[in-house]
Amino acid sequence: MSYHFNKIEEKWQKYWADNQTFKAKNPGDTPPSEGLGEAYYVLDMFPYPSGAGLHVGHPLGYIASDIYARYKRHKGFNVLHPQGYDSFGLPAEQYAIQTGQHPALTTEKNIERYREQLDKIGFSFDWSREVRTSNPEYYKWTQWIFIQLFESWYDEEMQKSRPISDLVEIFSSEGNSAVKAACDDDTEEFSAEEWNTFSQDEKERVLLKYRLTYLAKTEVNWCPQLGTVLANDEIVNGVSERGGYPVVRKKMTQWSMRISAFAERLLQDLNKIDWSESLKESQRNWIGKSVGAHVEFKIQNSKFKIGVFTTRPDTIFGVTFMTLAPEHGLVKEITTPDQKAVEAYVEATAKRSERERMADVKTISGVFTGAYAEHPFTKEPIPIWIGDYVLAGYGTGAVMAVPCGDQRDHDFARHFELPITNIFENVDISQEAYAGKEGTVITNSDFLSGLEYKEALNKVILKLEETKQGYGKTNYRLRDAVFSRQRYWGEPFPVYYVNGLPKMIDLEHLPLKLPEVEKYLPTETGEPPLGNAKEWYWNTKQNRVVSPPLEGQGEDVHPLELNTMPGWAGSSWYMFRYMDSKNPEEFVSKEAQQYWENVDLYIGGSEHATRHLLYSRFWTKFLYDRDWLTVEEPFKKLINQGMILGTSAFVYREDDGNKIISKNLVKDTSVQPIHADVSLVNASDELDIEGFKEWRPEFADAKFILDNGKAYETKSSPSERQDGAYIVGREVEKMSKSKYNVVNPDEICE
Repeated sequence: MSYHFNKIEEKWQKYWADNQTFKAKNPGDTPPSEGLGEAYYVLDMFPYPSGAGLHVGHPLGYIASDIYARYKRHKGFNVLHPQGYDSFGLPAEQYAIQTGQHPALTTEKNIERYREQLDKIGFSFDWSREVRTSNPEYYKWTQWIFIQLFESWYDEEMQKSRPISDLVEIFSSEGNSAVKAACDDDTEEFSAEEWNTFSQDEKERVLLKYRLTYLAKTEVNWCPQLGTVLANDEIVNGVSERGGYPVVRKKMTQWSMRISAFAERLLQDLNKIDWSESLKESQRNWIGKSVGAHVEFKIQNSKFKIGVFTTRPDTIFGVTFMTLAPEHGLVKEITTPDQKAVEAYVEATAKRSERERMADVKTISGVFTGAYAEHPFTKEPIPIWIGDYVLAGYGTGAVMAVPCGDQRDHDFARHFELPITNIFENVDISQEAYAGKEGTVITNSDFLSGLEYKEALNKVILKLEETKQGYGKTNYRLRDAVFSRQRYWGEPFPVYYVNGLPKMIDLEHLPLKLPEVEKYLPTETGEPPLGNAKEWYWNTKQNRVVSPPLEGQGEDVHPLELNTMPGWAGSSWYMFRYMDSKNPEEFVSKEAQQYWENVDLYIGGSEHATRHLLYSRFWTKFLYDRDWLTVEEPFKKLINQGMILGTSAFVYREDDGNKIISKNLVKDTSVQPIHADVSLVNASDELDIEGFKEWRPEFADAKFILDNGKAYETKSSPSERQDGAYIVGREVEKMSKSKYNVVNPDEICE
């Protein structure tokens, strides 16, 4: 007897679709007498619909969640098990640049392919609630959340987000000296009298320093070839993960999210959720709480000071030099004219990503600025260096170097023959026996002699505060999240500018839809792709998008924001839209949200631990503070499904960028490995060069060097075989479309 599984699947999949078997019910969907049953919400992490379709790594998690959703239905629960698409993103835009096709068209085509594959597997999704982040009716609410963040500030005393109007009232009656709020470091104090004399524009500039989303000059990862900012995890070995293009650090005016205000809550509330310890630890490390002191060092013969955060203020008498991050704002100001090497060093460091610099513990490099700081207590001169082991975004971007108590400071001091002062009892620093533990006694300092760690720390902080040279401080590694991308295919900001200041479009006029553009590349003057739009100005009288104003006619017409939101914008709140996906009046009704609460079981990859999972927790807490949600956490229980591996293939590009050499000819690490689609490689690891050129047009004119050392010559016919072959490198990695090493699940279904 044969088991015709395909016929059985076909029959029941049709029945499920026709009868909407897996459609979840919402409050109000059934008569009160019938009841809804107990709610249970099972969710998979949002898939991005790429042109490659699903690979078998996706169903690995979906199958697990589907089994559990079916089980809970059989137990009598009203199960919400939806699916949708995280459909904005860089890959669709890059494809549009290469082919000229609108990203909306390719995205729609990709979604059709995904749906076909998902249906073929037979999942019990409630497709009636499908959402797509690129749908204007969806991103209308992403824009609305952005506006609410703009109209809010964070009260550190109440540990809560509050309306910006509350802050304006406080400023009008009290000024800002007594306000404990998350704000920019350079915020100046003012009285109520001063506030009330400020012009409206001056008030707006002050409020920007407090808003939960704000404009600021920020160090970013800039990829010139892609024409956009990249997140740290979009960079591998100093180049973009997509395309393998160089990435440099540069300062740009960007929208940022003040997630750092929520650091302590994000840390403490990990104790309230059922996640794996490894995931929680990833977030704890990313948040990076440290308790210590802020110390101010005066710079000799200068009006400037260098602020330093240190977890070990008790070691202040062991400071023998200071190190600034190459990007530190004072480097240009304090470098003496004879230190010519500084500029070249700063330029070279900009080509290395922060992740690369953090991982590199072996390389020691730095340059002396020629300037000296003054020790807060001894008043001795301290040389100021720059070194790429210090990061601009962590702490203040400066360290007081104590080579007798810190390994990297010690290595730096030895390398550049800087002094090392031993301040600890019975520690042979020449043998790298470092102190700094509880119970360590400091002996070589009159001020702290004989004191243990905690006593010494408290005494130093007290002295710093008395002399107004510092104070006790808790610091977090978590930085405010850059929220701007120089892309076309993303959510438009609902922002226009008047006199250079941002203004929000009213909710009743949302969504602000993406305009049509002829080119998806930046403009000739370097503006983001939206700068190519013929109509991208906001008419405040007509409340609509219009063409640029004619000279002398622009009183009511103002430029719109040219950047778009990052990929994580729409995925930070999608779990709540599924609860009430067709609601035109609210992003989710109170009734639906109170019934479903939050996700009972979330399944997805651990690689999202410090981006999607952290940002969605941040947005949920904000929406809870402002009374739009009834929960503080988006996901009660989270399980990682594990990882399916694939064997990737690599070609090797030499530094000049136009020569690609066979694996057997690779002699050193100066070549750049680039992923090749495994479908272009045969069982003998030989690359189909013509197929590769067609797949990656940017390498159409590249010179391929075969394993015999000869240059590849174009074949006149497919049957011709040239002596020698191009051999690819192989490596086992996570199965991923970005690594082009996937297995198609359709074959498994067949």
